[in-house]
This record gives sequence, structure tokens and C-alpha cells, in this order.
Amino acid sequence: MADVVCMGELLIDFVPTESGVSLAEAPAFKKAPGGAPANVAVGLSRLGVQTAFMGKVGDDEFGRFLAQTLQDNGVDTKPLVFSKEARTALAFVTLTAGGERDFMFYRHPSADMLFKPEEVDQESIRQAKIFHYGSISLIGEPSRSATLHAVKLAQDAGLMISYDPNLRLPLWPGEEAARNGMLLGWEHAQVIKASAEELQFLTGEPDYVRSVKRLWQPVLKLLVVTMGNAGCHYFTERAHRHIPGFEVDTIDTTGAGDGFVAGLLMNLLERPDIWNDEVRLEKALLFANAVGALTTTKLGAIPALPEFEAAMNLAQSGNGIPSENVD
Repeated sequence: MADVVCMGELLIDFVPTESGVSLAEAPAFKKAPGGAPANVAVGLSRLGVQTAFMGKVGDDEFGRFLAQTLQDNGVDTKPLVFSKEARTALAFVTLTAGGERDFMFYRHPSADMLFKPEEVDQESIRQAKIFHYGSISLIGEPSRSATLHAVKLAQDAGLMISYDPNLRLPLWPGEEAARNGMLLGWEHAQVIKASAEELQFLTGEPDYVRSVKRLWQPVLKLLVVTMGNAGCHYFTERAHRHIPGFEVDTIDTTGAGDGFVAGLLMNLLERPDIWNDEVRLEKALLFANAVGALTTTKLGAIPALPEFEAAMNLAQSGNGIPSENVD
């Protein structure tokens, strides 16, 4: 029985073997399993959490490879569906010299876009404690209805709802559709991880603190704004603090935010109301920062996600970037 169910896209990332070049200039690409919710599922499993993945891949070589990868990493794939109508999604990822990314997607449509409400595994949700999803499955039908159906099932079963408003603008019909779709997922979650860029996109407000105030909603308990190697800022109804990040040799930032989410959700399983205990929350977020940092030290997302011991060693190393003051 899985404690966390992650729902959404599962795809192949083709990552250049050389950083700092365009797709056209890349001499070769390395195949890497990816997809933000799938990365979170594997990240949790690497940290010792029982996890299941819900979504849809093509009934093709890539789809079977991805399913096997999840299984090899201890993720329950019972809720995973195979499509004969569409192929598994592909993404080609360009990397700057600093490991930052840009994407070119092949989804016309891909199997994950065709996930239907009737294909949602209700029993897996009802047996879990946390349900995690992202914005990509909200882009179009039928996956949007399937996602909202799964969220409703999770709410009715009393699960904690975790959301990642992952901004991939080229996948949406336009900016307004992206903003509306991302906000549609936002309103249901108790825990949200977002970047400052995503907050600015959603509100048009360059100050992320003001964005947080505008976006705060009644069921939200914890909002974490990730800042790359500078760590993160967290917001609760009572507090706003900065948690320092870690200096590591970054190769590829793909999946770093997903690793962070895995580190945070692991701690939320142990203490579901952790936002009421600032000392414990800040330790949890320091650990999550360590998981995210280590994920940047290898190519690809899933291959780079760390084990618990490695993340804990970094979190306890004192190798953090100094914290900034927050009023």
C-alpha cells in the first residue's frame, strides 16, 4: 500500500551530453526517464517512502521502459495505464553551461494527455495519505477531468493535497490558458511548491512576497518558494522564513524541484501538521534543499535523485549558503 500517490506525466527526457549548446549543436543525447510527478514518486521511494504513480504512457518501447524504471525504483505502477492510441511523450532538453534548461516537447498528443477519469485508480488514492499532482495534466481534456476527479477523491478520503504549478508555457495554447489552468490546480492544495518565476507569471507581480499574499487561498497551509541554490522561502499563516541552500557542482538542474518536493513530502508523512512546528519545518526544508541540490549533480532527473543517507549527510554538513534575513 502506497503512502503517497503521484499523478501526471511520465516521459522520456533526451538530455545533451554536452552543456552550453543548442539542440542543433548537441553532439548526442542521453535518454533519461522523467516527468515531474514521476520524478517525485521515485524521489520519495529513494528516501524510503512507499509510493505509487498514476498516469498513462504509450504501449510502446519507451512506455514499457518507463514503467520498468519506476518498478526498478520501488514505485508501485498498478495505477499506470498503457495507451494504444498515442505514444509516450518525449522532451529534448537543452542545458546552459550552468545546467539550466529549455525544452522542446513531442506531444501531438502523447499518451499522458489521454488519461481519462474512468482510468483513475480510486483504491490507490483511498489507501494513501498524500496525493501529489502538477499542472501539466490540467492542460487539456481528458487528462484535466481525470486530474480533478482524482483530486476530489483524495479530498473526500481526507488525504493531504500537494501541488506543483509547473510552468511549461510552450505546452499551453497561450499565456492566459496557462495562467487559468495553473490556478485551477492551485485552489485545491494544502501544500504548494512554486518558483518565483511561476508566482510572477501567475500574478504579474515581480515581488514574490506580494504574489504569495495575492495567491493565498483558504485551504493552503504551506507555500514554499524555491530559489535554486539560494534555498527556499516558506510561508505559513503565521510565518515567513528563508532556508539556505547548498553549494554543489551542478551539471543539470532537471528534476531539482521534484527532488525538493520528495524531501518535503517525506517529512510531511511523519508530521502532517508540520507547519505548526517551525523548528521541525525548517529542518525538513533544509533536508528538502539538500535533496534538490544533489539532484543537480548528475544528468537527468530520475537517475540523479539521491538516497536518504546522502541527502541527510549534506543537510547536516553545515555546507549551506548563509541565510538571508526576512522581516
